[in-house]
Amino acid sequence: MSLLEVNNLVAGYGPVQVLHGISLSVDEGQVAVVLGANGAGKTTTLRALTGMIKTSGSIVLDGEQLVGKKTDEIVRRRIAHVPQGRGTVAQFSVDENLDLGAYIRSDKAGVAADKNKMFELFPRLAERRKQAAGSLSGGEQQMLAIARALMLNPRILLLDEPSLGLAPLIIKNVFDTLGQINKEFNTTMLVVEQNANLALSIAQSAFVLETGEIVASGPADQIRNDDAIRKAYLGY
Repeated sequence: MSLLEVNNLVAGYGPVQVLHGISLSVDEGQVAVVLGANGAGKTTTLRALTGMIKTSGSIVLDGEQLVGKKTDEIVRRRIAHVPQGRGTVAQFSVDENLDLGAYIRSDKAGVAADKNKMFELFPRLAERRKQAAGSLSGGEQQMLAIARALMLNPRILLLDEPSLGLAPLIIKNVFDTLGQINKEFNTTMLVVEQNANLALSIAQSAFVLETGEIVASGPADQIRNDDAIRKAYLGY
């Protein structure tokens, strides 16, 4: 069953249109990936889904239309967004960043339990829980950004280039952890990523974006094994 249904989504910046009527869906409990080169419109897609830019078309989460709603209203529908650059508050501690992720929640016991889950999932964060986020390594900051988003207890987790700027070993660890989160918590995810091979390894479905249009879509294994798509769009 589709949790997120996007139809004929148009979005851009001022007079510049970036997305030209894209459509995609994400099933509940599924990892879906949006692949494409720089400038394809991947980041714009996530910004449109979270109400950060002006959009038209249809974005339906669990039967509710989101187009026209403000970003804070969308967050309250438990859509969590891990942006490029991670977006952690540098001067706040790891603990404080996690608390910030749960700011709309009133279930104190649940928040405390989820924080403990995050420290089990990311032991490095437990070791640095009182340390300022800005003093963490790039990989640790990415872990914190993901953990903070999970503190929302999201219906769907949106991730924008989680591999960006990280060493290969850290990238593999991040994607292994995302796969673990999906399996253990049944967290629905929409991941935009340039590292197509790695992203497809944790996904069930994939959409290939080029210059603001979906040019291919299907099961992740099918996209990964299609030589024509790989050579034309995925660069491996």
